[in-house]
Amino acid sequence: MSAIRPAVLAAAALCALGGAGPASAAPSRPAPEPAAATAETAAPVIVARYTFDTASKRAGGAVVEDDSGHGHTLTSSAGHGGKVRLAELPGKITTGLAADFPTRCAGKKCPHAVLQTPDSPELNPGTGPIRYGATVRLPKKETGSGQNIVQKGYSASGTQYKLQIDGAAGRPSCVFADAAGPAIHVALSDVSVSDGAWHRLECRRDGTSLTLLVDDVVHGTATLPATLSVVNTVPLSIGGKGNGKDNDQFHGMLDDVWIARG
Repeated sequence: MSAIRPAVLAAAALCALGGAGPASAAPSRPAPEPAAATAETAAPVIVARYTFDTASKRAGGAVVEDDSGHGHTLTSSAGHGGKVRLAELPGKITTGLAADFPTRCAGKKCPHAVLQTPDSPELNPGTGPIRYGATVRLPKKETGSGQNIVQKGYSASGTQYKLQIDGAAGRPSCVFADAAGPAIHVALSDVSVSDGAWHRLECRRDGTSLTLLVDDVVHGTATLPATLSVVNTVPLSIGGKGNGKDNDQFHGMLDDVWIARG
């Protein structure tokens, strides 16, 4: 999202990622930038960022440009009629577009949809520091057992980092796992974000420290093995873990999704 947008984005709001129309949205708030550099350390480098203000349809599929300039373009993958829609953000705080994902469904063939970009070395942090986050909006009625916001890799078969909102309580968490051990490491928030308002979420991995911030305040921590390394060939997925059954579909709205290294 951005305060000033080309006029063509107004028309883009009438299109849908995957073919649906616009959805209503509350004003969004900007995601925090990584901390500024000090004399001893360099600032984290944004390697992927998605404001959804530069989205289009090309070659029959939805396309969301990577606003970082690193070329990690997102395309939609969906099933059972699922769609990711663009929602206009008319607002008291800012204007722009956000991604609106399928709502909850109790059936066996529920609509699902995600946005993905292919694997790239700079999306695999290894044991190095990484930060990633998103601005999210999730009503209480849309909470569920597992809703993935940002995910790279699978804990059951390799390595992984992700941001999710899990359970009926709507508490976000940061997750890391690797193939060296069976443990899944979780920094779980002590507050809920499933109130229908916009919230900034951020995960920070630095050495053995894993930290979760909600609206720029620390609300969860965990300790990681120093040797935990996340490197895999799985696409980066936004809004769910993939296009398949039980994909841990996110049922809210996302804006300002970003990943930073260093």
